[in-house]
Amino acid sequence: MKTYCVAVAGATGAVGTEMIRILEERSFPVKSLVLLASRRSAGRTLPFRGSEVRVRELTRRSFSGVDIAFFSAGAGRSRTFAPAAVRADAVVIDNSSAFRMRPDVPLVVPEVNPDDIFTHNGIIANPNCTTIIMLMGLYPLRAHGIRRVVAASYQAVSGAGAGAMEELKSQTMEWALNELRHRSLGKSGPLKFRPDRFPHPIAFNLIPQIGEFLESGYTKEEMKCLDETRKILHDPELRVTATTVRVPVMRSHSIAVHVELERTLSPSRARTLIRKAEGVTVCDRPGRGRYPMPVTTSGSDECVVGRIRTDTTVSKGLAMWIVGDQLRKGAALNAVQIAERLVRGA
Repeated sequence: MKTYCVAVAGATGAVGTEMIRILEERSFPVKSLVLLASRRSAGRTLPFRGSEVRVRELTRRSFSGVDIAFFSAGAGRSRTFAPAAVRADAVVIDNSSAFRMRPDVPLVVPEVNPDDIFTHNGIIANPNCTTIIMLMGLYPLRAHGIRRVVAASYQAVSGAGAGAMEELKSQTMEWALNELRHRSLGKSGPLKFRPDRFPHPIAFNLIPQIGEFLESGYTKEEMKCLDETRKILHDPELRVTATTVRVPVMRSHSIAVHVELERTLSPSRARTLIRKAEGVTVCDRPGRGRYPMPVTTSGSDECVVGRIRTDTTVSKGLAMWIVGDQLRKGAALNAVQIAERLVRGA
């Protein structure tokens, strides 16, 4: 079997460390692993296949001999360093928003549009995590024609990185310590969190803003759902509207989706189609308390769909609830799956 020199840029971040773990779990044919990060993280070591690999500083000269370069270091660093990787003859699989909407860059969910992988000119874009998880529930229904999608996402703090996950932990611990302190004193008092990664406290709260607001009133995150879904499905006229909400959940995004179809599809038939699809499962016995939740999907490679029912507001509509681990299928796993398809077709 052919083996490859693989680089991970942004190796010490939440998605980067997950990529390294998944490369090992899935026995990707790695000949050598190059770990890259900012200057302040250089010198750290990370485990891979029983050894410790030292992290190097990410520079334009980091990609000599690299065959595949995974990027999860933010859009700015991708724009700066990904072209250098391409010039060094590496194929870049980029997890940022830097290249997603460029016409010459394929935007890929391997279960949905795998053929697009082979149209690349050196860069393949990984979609936004919400788009990936939503499409994993929708793509098995494509034969019935997807006309309109209305989505509301409930996004875990993992989507904002490792620092955001620590912020939720620290605010929760601060609340608990405050409760214990005031109970011991026999009185209670207000606690004011000091948000850092979010515009408001995230513990015990919901924030209906992910990304900057645009003049339309939508956020950039919400517009990604529209633009990326159209590109992946090759349907520039598809109607998509989304509301994205940050919730105090550590991992796994949840999305309430209402889809209008061109042809009638019963909930039972929809469950059958989803069960047959790759990378997605059904958990849909609500009368017994069985439906997808972040607590049961975190760490899982598959997205899970439940609460499948007829949307009574349109003539050919379904409503469903889709949950998937943002760090895995929503980011790192999807990128590694792109690489797997790429090397199989090489």
